[in-house]
Amino acid sequence: MKETKFRNYICWGITALSVIALSIAFAFFLSRFQAVKGTAKLIVGILMPVIYGAVLAYLLLPVYNKSRHMTKRLLSSLWKNGNGVRSVSSVAATMVSLIFLFVIVVGLFWMIIPEIYTSVMGLQDTLGENMNDLALWLQKIFEDNPSVERAVIPIYDRLTSHLQSWMTSDLVPSMSMLIGSLSSGLLSVVLVLKNILIGVIVMVYLLNIKGTLSAQGKKIIYSVFPIKTANRAIDEIRFVHRVFGGFITGKILDSLIIGIMCFVLLKAMNMPYVLLVSVIVGVTNVIPFFGPFIGAIPSAFLILLVSPVKCLYFLIFILLLQQFDGNILGPKILGQSTGLPSFWVLFSILLFGGLFGFVGMIIAVPTFAVFYSTVSRLVNRSLTKKELSLKTADYFDLERIDENKKTYMR
Repeated sequence: MKETKFRNYICWGITALSVIALSIAFAFFLSRFQAVKGTAKLIVGILMPVIYGAVLAYLLLPVYNKSRHMTKRLLSSLWKNGNGVRSVSSVAATMVSLIFLFVIVVGLFWMIIPEIYTSVMGLQDTLGENMNDLALWLQKIFEDNPSVERAVIPIYDRLTSHLQSWMTSDLVPSMSMLIGSLSSGLLSVVLVLKNILIGVIVMVYLLNIKGTLSAQGKKIIYSVFPIKTANRAIDEIRFVHRVFGGFITGKILDSLIIGIMCFVLLKAMNMPYVLLVSVIVGVTNVIPFFGPFIGAIPSAFLILLVSPVKCLYFLIFILLLQQFDGNILGPKILGQSTGLPSFWVLFSILLFGGLFGFVGMIIAVPTFAVFYSTVSRLVNRSLTKKELSLKTADYFDLERIDENKKTYMR
């Protein structure tokens, strides 16, 4: 009895000491926030090649696993040496992953970027004429409403002036500098893309030692926690991987299909700046909820400069395309990968977008889905221990629960 009581005192003492230590650490973090932030930024900068490699490895993991599985299945019927089959399968899967990555990068640099550059330069050449045509069209629209014309035209003139200034002084020189740096030789490309190239090497290592890293992680978890807690922690890690992997790879595939569909259909409709607009729509579609609006606004403005009527057609087209994506294509590809209600999708994007910018908006939904699911399971587990209902509908218009009978009083 005394020994049990002594153990309880020890546990309470360790808990209190831990709380005090965490409180001191948190207070230090708040008081030295800028220094901690600067240190974290320095560490992230140093480890950026590793971060690039980890991201690339995670994105190419389905390609690697599929290639390795197919090669292993093909060689197993021809070669009885198990270790040899595994080694050759790993090498083949690595080569397929590198070729896949190389094809995507080369496709972007040799097909899309020159076309985008041509579109931007063409936009600069015709910008003044398009602005004048649009101004004449607006004057014609508002000729029966002089008061509206006097209010709208000055605003339009200021906007066009700012746009022309931005394109002349910022956008075009930046595009010229980018294209020049990409075409000035292999050495300059290596210097500019140093982190990414090192990241590719890191990616190769991570893809080939992922099994070892996974086993070491499980070994550490089982050594630190009780078996029941460790099993639960590993299940949670698998759930996180399933949510992130399913959402990110599915969203990239979905956005690629939307970008290709946008290019084909806009080409058939004889729209201006087809490739530039398709790239904008496809890239911004990666962002849930807000992506279609973010991509449609600059694209519609570019088309508006050429033809207001085509701009109207484009907006109708984008509305139909996004309805198709949101109701048919997206659910077909993503399925129920997150299970997050619509309100929390909006909330998570606003929160993570404000904290981490564009990257935050992309990872917001799967991150918050993991948090939402974890909280839901903890709540359900606690309610089950108290022998209370897990159905949300039972808590509508609830005033109180009888402590003895566990009846729901309304």
